[in-house]
Amino acid sequence: MKIATFNINNVNRRLPNLLRWLHAAKPDVVALQELKSTDAEFPILAINKAGYGAVWRGQKTWNGVAILARNAEPVLTRTALPGDRNDDDARYIEAAVNGVIVTSLYLPNGNPQPGPKFDYKLDWFRRLRSHAGKLLKQDIPVVLAGDYNVAPTVSDIYPTKSWDKDALVQPKSRAAFKALVDQGWTDAIRTLHPSKPMFTFWDYKRNRWPRDAGLRLDHLLLSPAVAPRLIKADVDREIRGEEGASDHAPAWIVLS
Repeated sequence: MKIATFNINNVNRRLPNLLRWLHAAKPDVVALQELKSTDAEFPILAINKAGYGAVWRGQKTWNGVAILARNAEPVLTRTALPGDRNDDDARYIEAAVNGVIVTSLYLPNGNPQPGPKFDYKLDWFRRLRSHAGKLLKQDIPVVLAGDYNVAPTVSDIYPTKSWDKDALVQPKSRAAFKALVDQGWTDAIRTLHPSKPMFTFWDYKRNRWPRDAGLRLDHLLLSPAVAPRLIKADVDREIRGEEGASDHAPAWIVLS
């Protein structure tokens, strides 16, 4: 079972890129982020034609998350992260596919920091940790997939000081990610690639893709009920180099 997470950065603009990748990579489940489309604008007909069922929660202009399943219909279990009734951002969706609960989460960027946006990021992390803890107690196979907007350690960003004030690398951001993992989750990519950069994001600015000036922001965290099934993990980094590409590349795992 191949499960991927991909910040598509506008699903309609990148639809040809997405469809080419689906055809070539054949993931069984895909968590998409940054749809940047309303529910009505989501390209479900093209995705169905490619052999995928889908559940999604769109939002005009920004955000938006979806879960695709190959030759199957995901069973929707949740369309929002609990804990704040006033949070209307489309940043979390959760579905069951072939006996595994999979999320697509798009954690707040948090910039500029300090400030309200960074506070929102840390609060969202707290809510995610609370919900994740409840999922762990159920002792079921869960994959927390998505764009966490955190480079967890110094090895998850190219050597630079230019990001030092960015919310993606702040000690509080990294501590929040570590606290989540320390609940008992397995960071799949880092577990199988302990010493490689495994970048998933290269900003459009300053020639960062040709320079391989990347960050690892997209993660797949596995619950103890599914972690022993992990046999492969990688990043389809070449997708970032295509014409019209998202600034992210798909990260994926294979479960036995």
